[in-house]
Amino acid sequence: MTQPTMSHTPEDVSILPRNINFNLEQALATDWHGGDPFRTAFYNSLSIMFPLGEQQFIDSVKHYRDRITDPVLSENVRGFTAQESVHRREHQKYNEALCASRGYSLEKLEAPLRRRIALAQKHIPSIALLAATVAYEHWTAILADAVLRRPETFDGATPEMTRLWRWHAIEESEHKAVAFDVYRAVGGSEYLRRRLMLVVTVHFFLDAFRHMRLMLRNHKGSRVKLWIGGLRFLMSRQSPLHGLWRPWRDFFRRDFHPWDHDNRTVVATVLRALDLGVAAVE
Repeated sequence: MTQPTMSHTPEDVSILPRNINFNLEQALATDWHGGDPFRTAFYNSLSIMFPLGEQQFIDSVKHYRDRITDPVLSENVRGFTAQESVHRREHQKYNEALCASRGYSLEKLEAPLRRRIALAQKHIPSIALLAATVAYEHWTAILADAVLRRPETFDGATPEMTRLWRWHAIEESEHKAVAFDVYRAVGGSEYLRRRLMLVVTVHFFLDAFRHMRLMLRNHKGSRVKLWIGGLRFLMSRQSPLHGLWRPWRDFFRRDFHPWDHDNRTVVATVLRALDLGVAAVE
């Protein structure tokens, strides 16, 4: 009897890990997003989360790889792991260069997340760690879609930073269903999936705003004016958060799947425009 497929990624989507390097040191020493300290700090705050977070995502998915019998999903897991590994490497370089040039403490920025991951790995069941990965992957997928669909999110940003964030968004879109399909394949519950999304959402915003507060605390000028202007930005069309309520809410549907948000066309369009021209990771 033919085994039912566990992968629901469209057949024409290749989860291709691209071995790419970025030269960011010069840009990271500045307010690289149009000279705006708040917008720059917003994206920098997201980058701080990625190396530790993506390693946890890799570990939570690989924990179940021996239970995956579908060869397509197994191959997708390998692609997911390779893509996230390159993301982790490039954002580690990003964060180290950022902190060296701006005088931030990477250890202090990462400390709460590092402690939380350690506690979770010690006290939380593996299936809950995978459910948290599924939730975070949905957040990265909908943010990635916003970045790809609305070029104005990077109006004024330096070209190399724009290139990095769009590359990352492309690959997050390509592998957005892998953790979800693994979770379903190993019997993860709908209740746990939804519950972890609520927890993840709280931590996502707490971490982001904590990082931004630390990065902006030595801002020269009115911090009240800075934050008011920044909050206006977060509600504007130039913010990747704009319009995310509906796709975030869709996650709570019982019949939801990440590829219900089918953005293959926009991914292909941006990929052609970027012309990355790099070899895949072996």
